[in-house]
Amino acid sequence: MHPRAPYASDPSRSRGRQYAEGGEPTRGPRSAFQRDRDRIIHSISFRRLRHKTQVFVAPDGDHYRVRLTHSLEVAQIGRTIARALGLDEDLTEALCLAHDIGHPPFGHAGEDALEAAMVGQGGFDHNAHTLRALHVLESPYPRWQGLNLSWEVLEGLAKHNGPVEHAPWALAAIDAGFDLDLKRFSSLEAQVAAVSDDIAYDNHDIDDGLRAGFLSFDDLLTLPSAARQWDAIRAKFSDVPESRLQSEFVRDQIGLMVNDVIASTRARLADLGIGSIEDVRAAGQAIAGFSEAMAEQERELKRFMYARVYHHPRQLEAADLARQVIAALFAAYRDDPALLPEDWRHRLPDSEPDRSRHIADFLAGMTDRFALSQHRQIFGDAPEGLSHV
Repeated sequence: MHPRAPYASDPSRSRGRQYAEGGEPTRGPRSAFQRDRDRIIHSISFRRLRHKTQVFVAPDGDHYRVRLTHSLEVAQIGRTIARALGLDEDLTEALCLAHDIGHPPFGHAGEDALEAAMVGQGGFDHNAHTLRALHVLESPYPRWQGLNLSWEVLEGLAKHNGPVEHAPWALAAIDAGFDLDLKRFSSLEAQVAAVSDDIAYDNHDIDDGLRAGFLSFDDLLTLPSAARQWDAIRAKFSDVPESRLQSEFVRDQIGLMVNDVIASTRARLADLGIGSIEDVRAAGQAIAGFSEAMAEQERELKRFMYARVYHHPRQLEAADLARQVIAALFAAYRDDPALLPEDWRHRLPDSEPDRSRHIADFLAGMTDRFALSQHRQIFGDAPEGLSHV
């Protein structure tokens, strides 16, 4: 058992849940945050991440990341950092596992399509939809709506990227019923979850980009920081063929980033005199994160990945097809509600904006392959070339 830091979240001092669970059995020794994590893992929304796009749209290859494997990798990194800093590992893990649940099929392309379809009805935001999915739509319990997660999990999901000045409608509705203190910074556990997400996708997207042939290792070594790191790896493993060292590069870079976050966060905690979780929320800045030097290297890597992978012509072509699929499905369900499954059709509101939001809820919950199957069922086919790796 690692000692809990004074600025860590403490499940025994949780602000509680929106719906009282008095009289429910305790179900063993789990803390409030452990129960939150387990509720997330057992949710339908979490299971669907297995077939949702991470980088490559509807990938056929078994070795590419999807939202589920990405979320597991984020959680592994998050727990490592949380343990080193004396934070609550269970809260960190819960936030890491849940952070992408609100993504619709086909990743950001699907989100763009839903945002366009929802113009005039409040729009669509995947971060806000994560909370809506877990706090409203998932309803396995008989006495309350949603998973009834603790305040700390909902707050962390709402603000892991920083305070929220203008909450999207989905988040605003939840905040109105369970004040999440949106304009202040979140817990360190949530801040760690956010930077762990960056570390995971920065590096694992390199691995997938190389596997897909969207970039070469020589391309990557045009980055000065990558070239320096590669030289150090080659010197360390001078007797090993270079072809076997590319995976070592990704592992080494993750380690460098993780160690940088731990050291930089400790330094900020000391410089700011942080001694409690209230100090964390009142600090007026993010505390957990990279050093200035590593942050610049990470921005440089992101620019490289956008140019070489995320905005690769084949990626852009697939994203355009994905947007067409989601846009067509939204229009079809709006124009002919009989196409919706019976349970969704039965609950379809009569007026806007609730009507469009209900359809968006249904679409956002789809996996890539279910969206394609629905397109085939309604229109007789699905776009060719959507899955390309």
